[in-house]
Parts: sequence; structure tokens; C-alpha cells
Amino acid sequence: METLKLSEQDLINAVCTFVADQHYAYPENVMAMLTYDDDTGYGADVELNGKDLEPLTEPKLIQAIRKYLEEEYSIDPFAVSIRLEIEDQDGMVAYVD
Repeated sequence: METLKLSEQDLINAVCTFVADQHYAYPENVMAMLTYDDDTGYGADVELNGKDLEPLTEPKLIQAIRKYLEEEYSIDPFAVSIRLEIEDQDGMVAYVD
């Protein structure tokens, strides 16, 4: 498989659908902002219907991406490696090998 690059919008979509599934809500009602901190790593701040939820940690973000890969790309989510990076022009992206 050639390397797949998921855009920042793909990652936000992954988080929104992941959180919506967990809370039996619509993805349109979820707002997500991707985050990075030197101490805690990658993550996402999340709101559902205007209410702040527990931020997603890096493992939960990876879990959301794996679910997104399975649903949107029909990729076996555990047969790939996922590498998160922050790029100057594209923001946070994920490389899937």
C-alpha cells in the first residue's frame, strides 16, 4: 500500500464521527479543534452541542483515525501504522502506511 496522507480536515472529521458515535449524536453537532502540546502530545478539544467534553488524548485520536480509515477507506485499521505530524502549510496531518 502506498502512503496515504490524511488532511487536517480528515482528522477533524474522524474526531467528530468518533465522538458522535460515543454519545449517540450527529457528527454535525460536534466541534473539534486539534491540539499539540510538548508534554501530552497530539489530541483534540471537543464540544458537543456547545458543551465542552473531555479532550481526546493521543491514543483516543489514533483510535478515531483507525475507525475513520475503516469506515471511509475500507482499510483494515490494525494493518497500518499511523504517524501524526504538523506541517507548516497543511497543519496537523496523518500519514498512513
